[in-house]
Amino acid sequence: MAQPISTQQDVSTSTSPPRAVLAVAGAGLGAALLLGTLALWFHYGTTVFFETIASGIAACL
Repeated sequence: MAQPISTQQDVSTSTSPPRAVLAVAGAGLGAALLLGTLALWFHYGTTVFFETIASGIAACL
């Protein structure tokens, strides 16, 4: 049988961040969005909050 001329070496040249860093960043972003949502809800009240969300959805459609 034919043998390969050269063997492939496992060289890691990846510059992407580890998955744990991405998971922590995603969790931090989700927590920030949740806290911002709750802060706006308590500041403006339920009715204004839902009207803002509804008008934003209507503007997209």
